[in-house]
Amino acid sequence: MASRGILSLRFNQDQGCFSCATETGLRVYNVDPLALKLRLDKEDVGSVAKVEMLHRTNLIAIVAGGMTPKFAENTVLIWDDRKRKFILEFTFPSAVLAVRLTRERLVVALRTKIFVYSFPHNPQKLMAIDTRPNPNGILEVCPSTDRTLLAFPGHKQGSVQLVDLVSAEPGKSTAPVTINAHQGDIHCIAINQEGSLVATASTKGTLIRVFDSTYRKQVVELRRGSDPATLYCINFSNDSSYLCASSDKGTVHIFALKDTSLNRRSSLAKVGLLGPYAESQWGITNFTVPAECACVCAFGPQSSVVAVCIDGTFHKYIFSPEGSCNRQAYDEYLELGDEDEF
Repeated sequence: MASRGILSLRFNQDQGCFSCATETGLRVYNVDPLALKLRLDKEDVGSVAKVEMLHRTNLIAIVAGGMTPKFAENTVLIWDDRKRKFILEFTFPSAVLAVRLTRERLVVALRTKIFVYSFPHNPQKLMAIDTRPNPNGILEVCPSTDRTLLAFPGHKQGSVQLVDLVSAEPGKSTAPVTINAHQGDIHCIAINQEGSLVATASTKGTLIRVFDSTYRKQVVELRRGSDPATLYCINFSNDSSYLCASSDKGTVHIFALKDTSLNRRSSLAKVGLLGPYAESQWGITNFTVPAECACVCAFGPQSSVVAVCIDGTFHKYIFSPEGSCNRQAYDEYLELGDEDEF
């Protein structure tokens, strides 16, 4: 997913900011209005593979990578932008594939293991979870302090394992909860703000299934398309009314969750014909970014969805429950200059 030196893109917990890891350092942007908020160059941090923000605080997790790294790929460094220096360092047995932060936890995925630490004060290792081979570092953590839910691919192909991190204490084991979500390997996971819903997609990328995390029951099945695609991103709106998803086809799909009658249905179902797509719910609308390149997507204010692309472009679309969708803003975020602090 690399282009123009961009190695990864990721939104923060409330989708109000996004981070950009590049061959020349890292950048953090505010979404609305679009503005550059932090820039660390190659001289500061080397080339960076992954960046994880802690909401809008001064703490940022960094994993080195790319062509000119300054640090080892098995290390997570915590940058304090108020102090303008690294304040914590975590080293692991193998390459770090993903890192997630909450106000109380740091979670790191390796190829076959997930580590959970208390964070940020006096960090201690709380859990070490063995996983099935997870080469893409697929995992997600709910940002809620009431229910800090961790989700990652389970041991059985196509399953998702849920762990409640609130009860994670040193030496204390938590009974895992497993949801059998797909037949193929899990490729994308999202958790809503409250931790009550988990969305999943497999490597096939045609279906997104949404589950109730407490009762492990499927709430709705959403169809992105009939042809396979690689999903890069799934996100819930902050109130869980909608869900968006982006794929390698450069298309962002928007689905209704609270009022699923807004979703389009197959014409086969309307005439009474049954088939593989008859019961599917298709998105209320979608849009394709002009370059048709990989992007991540999230919800902005006033019924908007933003797409941040690896070609350095930023797109904002306004959608309606009736299915209209119009581009409101376009920008090239790599060209933006430094702005004030948050």
